[in-house]
Amino acid sequence: MTTAVASSRPIAGMFWMFAAGISFVVMTALVKSLGTTMDPIQAAFLRYVLGLIFVLPALRLILKTHLTTRHLTLFGLRGVIHAAAVMLWFFSMTQIPLAEVTAMNYMTPVYVTLGAALFLGEKLAIRRIAAIVVALVGVLIILRPGFREVSAGHLAMLGTALTLGGSYLLAKLLVRDIPPSVVVAHLSIWVTIALIPFAIAVWSTPSLRDLGVLFLVASFATAGHYFMTLALQAAPVAVTQPVTFLQLIWATVLGAAVFHESIDVWVISGGTLILAAVSFISWREAVLNRRDLTPPSIAPKL
Repeated sequence: MTTAVASSRPIAGMFWMFAAGISFVVMTALVKSLGTTMDPIQAAFLRYVLGLIFVLPALRLILKTHLTTRHLTLFGLRGVIHAAAVMLWFFSMTQIPLAEVTAMNYMTPVYVTLGAALFLGEKLAIRRIAAIVVALVGVLIILRPGFREVSAGHLAMLGTALTLGGSYLLAKLLVRDIPPSVVVAHLSIWVTIALIPFAIAVWSTPSLRDLGVLFLVASFATAGHYFMTLALQAAPVAVTQPVTFLQLIWATVLGAAVFHESIDVWVISGGTLILAAVSFISWREAVLNRRDLTPPSIAPKL
């Protein structure tokens, strides 16, 4: 019944995913606007500290939720892994264009698919394997090793997608026992804690402008995930996933118009291949109605 209702609202689902994409691109552009005025590790820490205000509505539910030692261990592990992802992502933003960050971030669902097969026992069908190969070809098109220098920013984004995939898989384990809103709230808390020692090591007094920008980053990130939730409630992932391609278009246009970044057709081509592969996986699992499988998520929490 729920699936039928969700499937009957594809326009609403695509609209909310469009709104989520705009929010995520604006968030990325705001981080880019910080430039090198602040260490990326400190920027990541302050983004999460300022974002804790959005955890307050879930505070009562957090305190009422019973957590076992296993839950706390998984939360702590996820906090450390996600903190690494966030630091790598903020670093990559200072090194490579917006379009490349966006395109390479599309690899996260591919890592999730592989991780679900390796660690959660999910079956990896031939079609999924073929889609993963296509996605890897997309990465090679973006990086073009041997034809141009693969920078530290590119390596950081590969690490970002990999660690975000790990964080997503841990979230799947946690939501089996704990409400999703509590899992999301705990992520913000544990990532903030995990980032403290790294932020102290590079700390410098931030300007009011930088604090304002990072609060906006936290606000748009929260809005993006809220819109994405509305999209997934309104329509299946297979319907909403292709809309996320627009994120690459907006990132390319914004990078060129605001940050004077050149438009790279190879990046757009590679990103399109990756997203096509992820969308195919989503569509195929929707056709088979395999609800037990981990759905690809194109917009992990940053």
